[in-house]
Amino acid sequence: MSSKPLDKMYGRTIRINRVPAAITAILLTIVLVYFLNYHKDERPAIYGMLRSDNKVNLRKMLIAAIQAAQRGGLEVLDVAHSRQLKERSKGKTAEGVNDPFTDADGRSHCVMKQGLQRLFPRVRIFSEEDKEQCKDANSFDLDRTVLPETAVVPDVAVTAQDVTIWVDPLDATKEFTEELYEYVTTMVCVAVAGRPVIGVIHNPFSGQTAWAWVGHSMSEYLDELRKLPRLKSDQPIITVSRSHAAAVKDVARNVFGEQVSLLTAAGAGYKVLQVVANNATAYLHSSIIKKWDICAGEAILRALGGTMTTLDDEPINYGPDDSPVNKGGLLASLEKHEEYMERISKYRSMHNGKLR
Repeated sequence: MSSKPLDKMYGRTIRINRVPAAITAILLTIVLVYFLNYHKDERPAIYGMLRSDNKVNLRKMLIAAIQAAQRGGLEVLDVAHSRQLKERSKGKTAEGVNDPFTDADGRSHCVMKQGLQRLFPRVRIFSEEDKEQCKDANSFDLDRTVLPETAVVPDVAVTAQDVTIWVDPLDATKEFTEELYEYVTTMVCVAVAGRPVIGVIHNPFSGQTAWAWVGHSMSEYLDELRKLPRLKSDQPIITVSRSHAAAVKDVARNVFGEQVSLLTAAGAGYKVLQVVANNATAYLHSSIIKKWDICAGEAILRALGGTMTTLDDEPINYGPDDSPVNKGGLLASLEKHEEYMERISKYRSMHNGKLR
């Protein structure tokens, strides 16, 4: 391979392809040392460029998750106030119930997903509305004021490839179209190595945001909820879905007895908060459910010492290579999880593995 002369020195022609690699490395080192010595303000940027550890900061991800849920909530509010829902159907759920989509779902998705993706471009993000095309670029800068001064939020770095973010831009869309706004939430969950560690559940209409970082901190609102008086009942109170209540009610009665109290509600995020607030002792779901519906709730339960598993008592994995569909149903509780699972197992053993 030939190259043009660079310069002539002492009668010799120096060619690019003959300059030793060691000399090139030395020259680059000299330039870098000079730059760092005389441009000290730029050191953080240079060091960041030189890093190859591919890390992301969980404290920043918590802040971004809260912001994303709240900004998505503003889009939901705007559509609700305009009443221009532009409702259409995505088809039927596994239970045969209409699965609606509105302009609020799409707008919230674009704000939440694009904002998070810009801040964390190396992290896999899954949203319920990933099929939607976002026409406008959406972004936001980190606002640390979303955290109270009392929050304990250390800097914790993890490998970006180990992190998965799950986004539900509008949980309980059907109820949103019916103006049953108490059930409506926007949710963000951060999972590390498949386990949920940060969960955010925001109700746009009440303005309340419940968030938790497992092992570190939680929102003041969530702390208030968990301190509400405990239920004084010998029988469990099970919260189940209102959209397909008949089937899951049968399961609840089969497992817990005819005297069990049932609390029908909508939205997986809302039902988890009913457990946190001691309005229900457990949340039962007997059919398939998407992981963006339940990841944030599981993170919050874990932060409070609670548990969410499939009805086979298996953990739910939220890694990037796993299916977004949880086919094993779920049971979520703050207490007595093992006792409730034993009841489920006992009933199944007596009925050929079936719950109904």
